Amino acid sequence: MNKNVFSRFIIYLVISFQLILFSCNDRNASIKQSETSIQHDSIQYWFSEENSTSAEDYKNNLLKGFELALKEENDSLKSRYFSKFSYYYSILGDSLQFRRSNKIAINLARIRKDSNALANNHWDLGTFLEDNSLQDSAYYHFSQAEKIFRSLKDDYATARVLYNLARVQSNIKDYTASEVTTIEAIELLKPLDKYYQLFLCYNNLGSVTNALNEYDKALEYYDKALFYLDKSKRDQSNRLRMVAFNNIGMVYQAKGEDKKAIESFEKIIKTDSIYHKDTESYALALSNYAQSKTKLGDTVGVLAAFKKALKIKDSIGDSRGLAITYFELAEYYLHQKDSAKAVHNAQIAKKISEQTSNNRRLLESLELLAKLDPANSSRYNQEYIKLNDSLIREERATRNKFTRIRFETDEFIEQNELLTRQRQLWIGIAVAVLILAVFILITLDQRRKNQKLRFEKAQQEANQEIFNLLLAQNKKVEEGKQLEKRRISEELHDGILGQMLGIRLILTGLNNKTDSDSVLKRSDLLKKLQQLEEEIRTISHELSRASEEKIHNFIVSIEELVKTIQDSSKIKCHFEYDDKIDWDELKGDIKINIYRIVQESLQNCIKHAKASKVDLLFESDENNVRIVVLDNGVGFDQKKGKRGIGLKNINSRLEKLNGTYDIQSSIGKGTKVIVTIPYVLEKQIEPQSA
Repeated sequence: MNKNVFSRFIIYLVISFQLILFSCNDRNASIKQSETSIQHDSIQYWFSEENSTSAEDYKNNLLKGFELALKEENDSLKSRYFSKFSYYYSILGDSLQFRRSNKIAINLARIRKDSNALANNHWDLGTFLEDNSLQDSAYYHFSQAEKIFRSLKDDYATARVLYNLARVQSNIKDYTASEVTTIEAIELLKPLDKYYQLFLCYNNLGSVTNALNEYDKALEYYDKALFYLDKSKRDQSNRLRMVAFNNIGMVYQAKGEDKKAIESFEKIIKTDSIYHKDTESYALALSNYAQSKTKLGDTVGVLAAFKKALKIKDSIGDSRGLAITYFELAEYYLHQKDSAKAVHNAQIAKKISEQTSNNRRLLESLELLAKLDPANSSRYNQEYIKLNDSLIREERATRNKFTRIRFETDEFIEQNELLTRQRQLWIGIAVAVLILAVFILITLDQRRKNQKLRFEKAQQEANQEIFNLLLAQNKKVEEGKQLEKRRISEELHDGILGQMLGIRLILTGLNNKTDSDSVLKRSDLLKKLQQLEEEIRTISHELSRASEEKIHNFIVSIEELVKTIQDSSKIKCHFEYDDKIDWDELKGDIKINIYRIVQESLQNCIKHAKASKVDLLFESDENNVRIVVLDNGVGFDQKKGKRGIGLKNINSRLEKLNGTYDIQSSIGKGTKVIVTIPYVLEKQIEPQSA
């Protein structure tokens, strides 16, 4: 007994210890989860600009969030956080923190094999490098992003990165490659109706083809860019439209059509409140406008426009824009034959171009100075040649890098395609047996359906043959009636009427007897004979006229149908037909289908229309016969009405005959059905040659 008590005591202690241990673990887990939740909330808190009082305060808050994110143990959350930090630091222009965040985000995405996150981080890095004029590195990371997005079959993201690649290619003057890449992006974007991205692509195509001196093509692309910009309905559309107008004006300048260039620039300059809404576009357009006027020899207000453009660009810190305007001002003074001022402005343009690394403008400035300053022409030419050669070498080297990157990308894609093909082969082998089994089942089912269709076709042909036999029988009966009527008419006219005429003549001869009794009898007989003669003559004429009238067998069938419907439904039916054509000569399947369509239409009048009167009209013209069924029933709303089996059957019959039908109805105003069928006679069908 003591042993049992001791055993129970030990078991109780073990159970109690386990319960205490589990309780402590749950509490620790709860505390840890709570701490993690607080940490997550804090990081999200530092992301929000609303929780910062200034730009500097926001940078400090992001740094606090950055330090917290480094301690995050959940790789999925950590990857998302550093992708966000990478994005926010790129907007702030904090190069150091951006590179740190982006590097961590890329490494985490690779560890987690998160292809989408990896592609987006490469994309962010490519944009950052492009903004810092590191074109070859930007191209590499854009290519990596494009390769991943393409493997994910994300057409939208692939197209957007292709646009970035095209832009980089344009920056290093690889214009042909940029055009090809942009067109590839457009082909992906068009089915997606991404109008803003299409605007960007066509705008880039305009710039590229303008650089290739394909001016008409450039104008065409800019027009398409404006078309898609209007469809995009974005908030920035007015500013982007000004950019496009300026680009169009630049194309006309390059073509030497400065009047049209001025028209494009004036669209910007004369835009309401453009100076306050988009000062940069206004200054650029004003400078270009003045240059076009200079080229046309119109100097009125040109110098004032140049000076105003310089003042605006200087106030907004647009150094590259200042270089352009000083260069244009040098050309203006050259046109005015003021060499000293032309040289002065060209040197300013050269200096600003050197400071801003604007090599294109620097080359133009050196070329202009060599022309303006003969004393130093040799020095300027040597600088021009040296700079131009170095740029060509640099561009060639960069293009070679791009080619290698593209080759590696294509090689990667080919490897993926090979693996995909192998996987598809194995899947195909695995599925082949299933497909074969399904094919056998479908074949057996198709045979069953074909047998059913053949039976239905044979049944339909039998029905048509029966109907034709019925029509033929009715026709024979009618022909027999007509022959019998004609025979009776002839018998009455030639036999009985002749005999009675003889009797009348005899009686007339006997009428010479003068006794009163004979005279009275003869007089009565003559009167009766005359009455009988007139009656027989009338009957004969009526029978003869009826035999000469052509009564149609098909029409008789329709009349009998109408009469049956009228008698059974108490609906008043009126039937008229065009006697200009021989309805019996219509092709057999047309007659039977007309009969069925009329039958179905009259049944609809009984079932649905609640009509008291129906008009049935058979009409014809040179190429068609037309059946009109008009009732005075309740009608229906055609927009809400559903097609029943009857209408489907009518439609099916008309499809076989290449016919059409039209229903006109409204509530309370009855229904009108018009059926039109091509006019085909039986004799028009040539017999099949043996």
